[in-house]
Amino acid sequence: MKHTHENERTNENRDESSYSRREVLKMAALAGSGIVVGMSGMASLFAINSSFKANGLVHPESEDTQPEEVNKDAIPFYGARQAGIGTPQQMYMYFAAFDMISEEVEKLKQILKIWTAYSADMTAGRGLRETNGQQQMNSVRESSISSSAKLTVTFGFGSTLFIRNGIDRFGLASQRPDELNDIPSMPGDSLNPQNSGGDICIQVCSNDPTVAFHVIRKLAAVSSGIAVLRWIQIGFIDGSDGQTPRNLFGFRDGTANIELASEKSKKNHVWVDSSKGPAWMANGTYLVARKVRMDMEKWEQTSLIKQEAIFGRLKNSGAPLGKQDEFDVVTMREIPRNSHVWLARSVGTKILRRSYSYFEGIAPMTGHLNAGLFFISFQQSVHTQFVPMLSLLAKFDALSPFLSTVSSSVFACPPGASEGGFIGEELFKG
Repeated sequence: MKHTHENERTNENRDESSYSRREVLKMAALAGSGIVVGMSGMASLFAINSSFKANGLVHPESEDTQPEEVNKDAIPFYGARQAGIGTPQQMYMYFAAFDMISEEVEKLKQILKIWTAYSADMTAGRGLRETNGQQQMNSVRESSISSSAKLTVTFGFGSTLFIRNGIDRFGLASQRPDELNDIPSMPGDSLNPQNSGGDICIQVCSNDPTVAFHVIRKLAAVSSGIAVLRWIQIGFIDGSDGQTPRNLFGFRDGTANIELASEKSKKNHVWVDSSKGPAWMANGTYLVARKVRMDMEKWEQTSLIKQEAIFGRLKNSGAPLGKQDEFDVVTMREIPRNSHVWLARSVGTKILRRSYSYFEGIAPMTGHLNAGLFFISFQQSVHTQFVPMLSLLAKFDALSPFLSTVSSSVFACPPGASEGGFIGEELFKG
C-alpha cells in the first residue's frame, strides 16, 4: 500500500493495541538489532555461531518478486495450545532462557508482543530481510523461505518473572503458580546457577539446525534493551523416521510417550485445566528442563547385559526385558527392581518427554567427552508427577552412577495465542 501523509495522520490516532503484526515487526526492527547477552549466553552464542554456518533464513526480494509460495510443512503458531509440546518432535532444538532488564510491565508486554509476531511469521515461513548483517523489513512485504522445516517456537515463564529477591517485579506475584518452585536437591546434582532458571524460556525446534539458529538469534536481537540472554542449549536427536530416538548411551528415549499419544491422555496428564492453578494457565503446561551429563567412558566399559539390566530394556529393539517389541507391555516382575524402567513406572505417574542429546566437546578438567541429555518434560503438575518420579530414580536408579545433573529449571508454559493476541496475554488480565 502506498504510504502518504494522510496515512501518517490516521496512524497517529490509533491506540497501541491496534497495531498490526507487520507494524510490530517494523518497530522491533527499527529498535536495533544488537544482541545483549549474559556471560554464559555470550559464550554459548559464539559457540553456536562457529558450529553452524550462518546462512540466511530468507533472501531479499525486489519489487517484481513473484507471490510467495505456500509453506506446506508449516506448523501453525496460533492456537488454543502452544506448538512444540504435543506436536511431533523435530530433529534439532535451541533452548534459550532470558532475564528481563526492564521491570516495567509495559516493557514485558511489549517484548511478548514482538516475540509473538516474529514467531508467527517465521513458523509460517515469513522472515526478515538482512542487509550487511542488519535486520530490516522488506520494502514490499516480509520475505519468505520455501520451508520452515516444521519450525515451532514455545514460550515459558520462570518463577523469577513473578518474584525475585522478594520483590513483585511486574505486579504479577498473585498470579504465580504454586508449581513454579525449584526442583528439590537430588543426589547426583551438581548444578550451575548461571545455566539454570531464567525469567522467560524459548524452545525453538526444527528439522533444520540453521533455521533454528537464526530464529533464536532474531528473537534475541529484537529483545535488545528489554531482555538479556541468560543461557542457551543446543540439542539434537537421530532422524529415525518417526521411531523413538536413541540417547547417547544407545537406548531408546521416550518409549512411554506412546501412552500419551491420544488427546484424552494429554488432557489428563499434560494440559492444565481451568480448575487447577491460576486461570491464565488453562490449556498450558509445566516444563521441566534438566541438563544431564553422561559418563560415556564409564558406560562403554559396562557389558551389554549389564547395560540392558540397568535400563530394563533391550538395547537393539527397545523391548522391555522378557518381551520382543519396544511397545510391548512392561511386566514388572521380569525386570530388575533398580532398573530405570521399573523405578519410573512404579511411581504410577506419566509425563510427556521431549528430550534432546547434546555434545559440547571435551571437558577440560577430565579430558572426557562433555555430552549427555538435555531432559525436557511436560506435565500438569511438577509436584505430583515429576518430583516423586525423580526422587525415586535419584536414590535407587542403577543408571544414576553414570549421570550428573548440571542444570535444572522449571517454567510455566501458558496457553497458545490467538491471532491478534500475544503469548501470555491472559496473565495480564488477572
